[in-house]
Amino acid sequence: MNYYIKNATLVNEGQAFVASVFVKDGLIAKIIRGNQAPDFVEGTADAEAAHRQDQGPDTEVIDATGKYLIPGIIDEHVHFREPGLTYKGDIYTESRAAVAGGVTSYMDMPNTIPPTTTQELLQQKFDLAAEKSLANYSFYLGATNDNLSEIVKTDPKRVCGIKVFMGSSTGDMLVDKDEVLEALFKESPCLIAAHCEDEEIIQHNIALYQDMVNKEIVEAKATLHPKIRTETACYLSSLKAADLAAKTGARLHVLHVSTARELDLFRRDIPLSEKKVTAETCPHYLRFDDLDYRKMKFGIKCNPAIKGVANKEALMKAIRNGLIDTIGSDHAPHRRNEKYTGNYFTSKSGFASIQHSLEVMLEWVRQHELTFPRVVQLMCHNPAILYQIDRRGFIREGYHADLALVDMNDEHQIVTANEFTKTHWTPYKREKMHSRVTHTFVNGNLVYENGEFYEGSIGERLEFNR
Repeated sequence: MNYYIKNATLVNEGQAFVASVFVKDGLIAKIIRGNQAPDFVEGTADAEAAHRQDQGPDTEVIDATGKYLIPGIIDEHVHFREPGLTYKGDIYTESRAAVAGGVTSYMDMPNTIPPTTTQELLQQKFDLAAEKSLANYSFYLGATNDNLSEIVKTDPKRVCGIKVFMGSSTGDMLVDKDEVLEALFKESPCLIAAHCEDEEIIQHNIALYQDMVNKEIVEAKATLHPKIRTETACYLSSLKAADLAAKTGARLHVLHVSTARELDLFRRDIPLSEKKVTAETCPHYLRFDDLDYRKMKFGIKCNPAIKGVANKEALMKAIRNGLIDTIGSDHAPHRRNEKYTGNYFTSKSGFASIQHSLEVMLEWVRQHELTFPRVVQLMCHNPAILYQIDRRGFIREGYHADLALVDMNDEHQIVTANEFTKTHWTPYKREKMHSRVTHTFVNGNLVYENGEFYEGSIGERLEFNR
């Protein structure tokens, strides 16, 4: 099926303008500004007339008047839980939640069971996605203290990057040997995506507060989280990673930046394609702060921790001025009973968010804190540039037709009944939003429309121009 999306407001490459888009054979075939006649459809002057007269039976017309058409979101940071943790989520269920939120491509992390730390295990995940992912996909190979021989085999044209945990993780994935880290940064064939928290500081604080809890000096509440996973733990680890990148020439992307202090490590005075060290943050670090633990409790527990108001404000400023390069969801579903255990030391960190990452960011557009083109740059254009993804992330003729239509005037409350992640739970539950994705196209196929899924097509493996 081909599509003629007419009279949308395109938000693309720093502009917003009324246009129509013709999607043919999975690609963006034509972009028509304003009300120009679409005479490219089946050789006729009017796409709708052609469709009505059965002269163009394979072209469906979608009237997008009043809606916004954006490139599909590229979420570089998700945990879809497969293999080994599929009671929380799997590639099929979480990719459904993704496309419902306008996400057309994702990059999945390696901290599964078993961890994705060999080329064989990496290929198994690609094989799973090829069978059941509704969105386009890639997977990180995970680094350990002893798998450099696997890392150097990675094909940079076919794999998004190498993930290194410089802080606690699932399984044996903490890389804490300096000589291993330096070798990894020197020899990695592609981008290194780093989780940066100083493990020594974290373990010291865990022991300290566990002892205080045991002595009934403090309670094991969620408010402990930013006291254990501190600003200093984040900064020192990110500094170490940035220094290694400078020393070795590695391409480093620091994930889920959560502190004002870390921002000193990044630059905004050079083009993104030329940066060696870049930064990602997540919507929850912009929406919540440490005061929200009182209300949300363990629901917003995640790693790194959500911290004080000053950090939230600094991150928003950094998004506006270009120090932050990308927005990733860090979608990490857990069952609600795994979150709300009543004890800080047993509650799981992370939560489902991919279905709502765009609409959360668009709340700041509504509040005039950000522009719509800036949100698209952070969530669509910049991930494509940073990871050098082939023909995605922009609305351009000849590019893959990964697209999302957004209604900016659809006020609604997030409710469990409309959650598509397997856990059916998110800390955004009961939050009021004012925008909603109505249609999502993946490789030119309409896969989601107003709460309904069309599952006849499967996403494609991402390719990288490296």
